[in-house]
Amino acid sequence: MGVIAARLPRVRGLEVSHVNNAWLASLAAVALLWAAGAAARTLAVGPGQPFKAPSEAVAAARSGDTIRIEPGRYFDCAVVPQDHLTIEGAGPNVVLTDKTCDGKALLVIDGNNVTVRNITLQRARVPDQNGAGIRAEGGNLLVENSRFVNNENGILAAENPQATIRIVGSEFIGNGKCAEACAHGVYVSKIGLLRIERSRFFDTHQGHHIKSRALRTEIIGNEIMDGPEGTSSYLIDLPNGSTALVEGNKMQKGPRSENQATAVMIGEEGVDRETDQLLFRNNSFTNDESRSTVFVNNNTATPAKLVGNVFKGPVRPLSGDGSVQ
Repeated sequence: MGVIAARLPRVRGLEVSHVNNAWLASLAAVALLWAAGAAARTLAVGPGQPFKAPSEAVAAARSGDTIRIEPGRYFDCAVVPQDHLTIEGAGPNVVLTDKTCDGKALLVIDGNNVTVRNITLQRARVPDQNGAGIRAEGGNLLVENSRFVNNENGILAAENPQATIRIVGSEFIGNGKCAEACAHGVYVSKIGLLRIERSRFFDTHQGHHIKSRALRTEIIGNEIMDGPEGTSSYLIDLPNGSTALVEGNKMQKGPRSENQATAVMIGEEGVDRETDQLLFRNNSFTNDESRSTVFVNNNTATPAKLVGNVFKGPVRPLSGDGSVQ
């Protein structure tokens, strides 16, 4: 190192030793990053594996690790404090069921930048009747190719205006409940962004398929359908307003819906956040009720733009400010 330092010139009066120290600090930072990546581990769960239950692997995990779960049914739950953790199924039919942690959820995620992939979370029940497959209480969360079946809430997220929750290629079937309060397919509090892509919502009970208090909500390329037996209220609810893009979805309100008047509701609890845009583009919506329903009920002063949508059954496209093309 001394030879390298001796060849370094002065930089506008900066001492050579200062340049050398900065260079060494940069080198140390790179080494630390490399070591962190090299230290990331894969923790295997299942019969014949080092960990018999997902919660055991979570307890042993460090930030940056991957927990890989073999197919099977696990009567288990876990609280996840680590950052940059991946929890994934190693094949089909990886099921966490029936057991909840902290009176909240099958997975209570307190860490940041966590990924949950290829897992079924089902039958979450808690005493306050607000149990979830996933309770998101940390930062960013990615859910991929997972199933949420017969929970009170599929996913329930706490307030964090910096957080992004992204849901891709997943299914929400038979979730929802209204008792002391209502539970939903997906319900997020005030987060930065909720983005749901290529996912399926079906047969939601009493609550809404999607309820978002996010600052921005993007719902793209999904199926959101009551089916013949679903009793959901709204297909999508943005109760406080929200900059929103709803595009390319296949949507249906069924004959047993508990709210026959509206499919998508915006701002009914009072608009308290910036709502720059409300764009509904290239969706198809079928009303299988016997009476007419409103597709978008806009209670904000931001004009809703409905472009290229296709309606079947008795439908009034828009109530409130906006335009229909």
